[in-house]
Amino acid sequence: MTYFKFIILTLIGFCSIHQLSGQKGYELGGWLGVSNYFGDLNTQLNISQVGLAGGLNARYNFNTRTSVKSSLSYARLRANDDFSSVGFERQRNLDFFSNTFDFTATGEFNFFEYVHGSKFDFWTPYLAAGFSAFRFNPKSKLNDVTYTLRDFGTEGQEVGEEYLRFGAGLTIGGGVKWDINRDLSINVEFTVRRLFTDYVDDVSTVYPDPAILAALRAPNGDIAQRLSRRALNPDILRTGTQRGNSRDNDTYTLLGISLMKYFGRIECPKLSQRSL
Repeated sequence: MTYFKFIILTLIGFCSIHQLSGQKGYELGGWLGVSNYFGDLNTQLNISQVGLAGGLNARYNFNTRTSVKSSLSYARLRANDDFSSVGFERQRNLDFFSNTFDFTATGEFNFFEYVHGSKFDFWTPYLAAGFSAFRFNPKSKLNDVTYTLRDFGTEGQEVGEEYLRFGAGLTIGGGVKWDINRDLSINVEFTVRRLFTDYVDDVSTVYPDPAILAALRAPNGDIAQRLSRRALNPDILRTGTQRGNSRDNDTYTLLGISLMKYFGRIECPKLSQRSL
């Protein structure tokens, strides 16, 4: 037997073994759900300040156990110290909201064999892990006027040295997939974005000197001070007093339900369909 025929037979054997589990194909769909932020303005893992979330998904199945997925998502993140059970945080009196957009790529592992159209292998729990890149822009209202917090250097950043509006993070999560029919499936998924920035909420370090802040942000120095220093207790506002915790970056979670459409599969032909 020639080396070439040996390779062909080996591949045929491999395909035959995986004939029922060698499913490949694309899936496209969309999802809707909710988001939740955790960070300096939500240190107690409060889940009462959820926001709307949704997006588009694209998945490629390598086989019945492994796949990769990319997602474009929107999430409304928000938090308010009024909801905190910590006295200092309620006295700090800060809040924010942000329309956040992210691109996420994850690898997925199915716990069970998952075959579209199968009467038996039509559902599975799965794990997912990967990376996210996102854009955020924290804002807050003052006297019913909405301000972009980054533009006012609320922690004493000099003009041009503000934090970036773009960031990245690690994504982990999991969910459940199950078929409605051969072409359509429902996915329920929960993911956590652990970010590489602490400024999703515009809060990270300490209160700046108010005079320096006003000078840096002239002619809007008064607004900058009021956005930075909203505490109900004047003792909190002393220069250098902790405003946030820079040692712990921000996090947000997404919980959603998606409808996915499957676009065919490429399987290894049966042995009877091959000849050497």
